[in-house]
Amino acid sequence: MSEPIWTPSKLRMTQSNMLRFIRIVKNNGHNEIKDYRDLYEWSISKPEQFWPAVWYFCGIRASKSWDTVLKNAEHMPGASWFSGVRLNFAENLLSRRDDKTAIVFYNEQGRQAALSYRKLYEQVAKLAAAMREMGIHDGDRVAGFMPNRPETVIAMLATTSLGAIWSSCSPDFASAGAVERFSQIAPRLLFAADGYLFKGKKYDTLVRISEITKQLPSVEKVIVTPYINVNPDISAIADAVFFDELLEPYSTSEIDFYQGPFDQAVYILYSSGTTGKPKCIVHGAGGTLLQHLKELVLHTDLNASDCILYYTTCGWMMWNWLISSLAVGTTVMLYDGPPLYPRPDILFDFAEQEGVTVFGASAKYFSALEKSGVQPGNTYRLQKLNTLLSTGSPLAPESFDYIYREIKSDMQVSSISGGTDIVSCFALGNPLLPVYRGELQCRGLGMKVEVFNDEGIAVRDEKGELVCTAAAPSMPLYFWNDPDNKKYRAAYFEKFPGIWAQGDYAKLTEHDSIIIYGRSDATLNPGGVRIGTAEIYQQVEKLPEVIESLAISQEWQRDVRIILFVRLADDLVLNDELIKLIKNTIRIGTTARHVPAKVIAVADIPRTISGKLVELAVRNVIHNQAVTNIAALANPQALEFFKNLPELQTN
Repeated sequence: MSEPIWTPSKLRMTQSNMLRFIRIVKNNGHNEIKDYRDLYEWSISKPEQFWPAVWYFCGIRASKSWDTVLKNAEHMPGASWFSGVRLNFAENLLSRRDDKTAIVFYNEQGRQAALSYRKLYEQVAKLAAAMREMGIHDGDRVAGFMPNRPETVIAMLATTSLGAIWSSCSPDFASAGAVERFSQIAPRLLFAADGYLFKGKKYDTLVRISEITKQLPSVEKVIVTPYINVNPDISAIADAVFFDELLEPYSTSEIDFYQGPFDQAVYILYSSGTTGKPKCIVHGAGGTLLQHLKELVLHTDLNASDCILYYTTCGWMMWNWLISSLAVGTTVMLYDGPPLYPRPDILFDFAEQEGVTVFGASAKYFSALEKSGVQPGNTYRLQKLNTLLSTGSPLAPESFDYIYREIKSDMQVSSISGGTDIVSCFALGNPLLPVYRGELQCRGLGMKVEVFNDEGIAVRDEKGELVCTAAAPSMPLYFWNDPDNKKYRAAYFEKFPGIWAQGDYAKLTEHDSIIIYGRSDATLNPGGVRIGTAEIYQQVEKLPEVIESLAISQEWQRDVRIILFVRLADDLVLNDELIKLIKNTIRIGTTARHVPAKVIAVADIPRTISGKLVELAVRNVIHNQAVTNIAALANPQALEFFKNLPELQTN
């Protein structure tokens, strides 16, 4: 067994919410629970006891309690949670009304604004009153085409306070991408900003907003926040009004929070849409709130005294996850802009200024930091930083080394994994457990996560498909416009009937941690041996010569072969010597089977708006198959580099 690279101190464990929760559970008649492993086993074997315990521990507010915790537990999908409950999502996020800072907003130019919990409540109350006067009510859809700024949070809270459904994407989406998403759900209102900042440039989005609204006949009014201009001209946008002008006639009042059932729809999120039209995934208020608070309070050990920053846009589920921190009473730091501009360590500059205690970003961000040679631990004190989170793709073992060596040696590093599908996590961190290099600390409480081999048998210490074998509260309610659940079942339950297949290639280790090897639908299968793409990336991207890489399988001579595309550092040329270095690095770090048949240099690698590599789209291009949703890509022009490559026609 490998040795941990970090172990929590006795003080850290003693003061943790997780240990306090264990003690409360024990005192309520469960003396058999002595540690996290016992707690986890209880949480998956007795969900009807575990989830109410989380509810009470996290202080969830409801106007009416439940009759039954769980019905139809054996059905997936089909289980029903907390029947009889009446609650409101926004009410739980607005439980504080004091002068504690709720939101602080930064962009690449520095601190821009801050709102106390009192001021946040007042702004939400005014907007909710305006929206109610427009006739917005429970079940209506409200869309956001917004940067990550306070008005976005206010709009979401006002929407959900009325029982309406919030759905958003970031303003760097092309108009076609936004329309492809929003046209499916027919929103009545659209919140937007006049533009956004990126790397010192102002990007005006007013023309794009006009194009979007012309293709969304359901939109009755567009509410615009000035951002890049003090007084932008919105006359070309039909039924447009400024955010502040909309609120101006309304005085602060108590919010009449709509009280809906546990499975009242609260969010519509979208699949990446790189293999077809984006699926509209509908999440429930109760399940989202309960799951987020379990993860934030217990697994992330978040308290009201904390300040949390997670680098995200409003088009990624981590935004929804981050904003739920308001229910804990913590300070939420919003950042809008590029994470490495105007210098690579800029986020740590801002984190130091605000006393951030929990810092999160994508695995690619930490890899890019290392490539840039920055050493934040030498520049900043980061005294308050105690937890670092990473998701979006597997955090490479070398990135663990870099973080502990160059950022801070004494903190919990939590690589977490879940997705838009459950708006939360299957595996994540734990303040009671050690951190092992390249591993996710534990399976989430209440999530019956296993790894299946190809025969559908649960295995340990063996690679296979990450599955969830029992219902969980944050699984989608349904897909929009999918009345018979056909698309929903096809997305998760076809591979193993009645079992949720997440689509990750993973391993459950001997000490109950999880290793993720990449997407299972993008695994490579040369000679019948399954290889996770992340295994290759972790080796290749150690090399300073390689900025990033992408591996796919090419059909070749009645088998498949591995093709590795690399984007090289500036002014480098891919020659025989560098190809040999790349292949040897992969062979030494993995096996001979992982070594690609071809290594090809490209100028850019396509990714989604949220920064994820699109292996399947590239695989389609090299096999002359259609890529059905170009609008889902941040850099669709990059696909051109993969067309008709002569190197792929030879041995």
